[in-house]
Amino acid sequence: MTQAISDDQFNTKTDEGITLTDFWAPWCGPCRMQSPIIDELAEEMDDVEFYKMNVDDEPKTAQSFGIMSIPTLLIKKDGEVVEKLVGYHDKARLTEILNQYK
Repeated sequence: MTQAISDDQFNTKTDEGITLTDFWAPWCGPCRMQSPIIDELAEEMDDVEFYKMNVDDEPKTAQSFGIMSIPTLLIKKDGEVVEKLVGYHDKARLTEILNQYK
């Protein structure tokens, strides 16, 4: 399941294991296309934690990572950023990227 998180929760939630955070906004068309894929992956990949951050409601984390375009997917492994993906990515590509960090 994909969880919505806040700026205050980001570091705590993403400091262990493999995490993918989807930075998005409700008005963003590509974000609305990306969201169902993230939800599908969250159902299929038990060893990855999936989070969403609305950049309009929670701007601090996005600013701290220099996120200027959405959707941006931030993948962390044990608290370190290992991938920053800007724009829409299909399920096969995201699966391939996530599997290389397991």
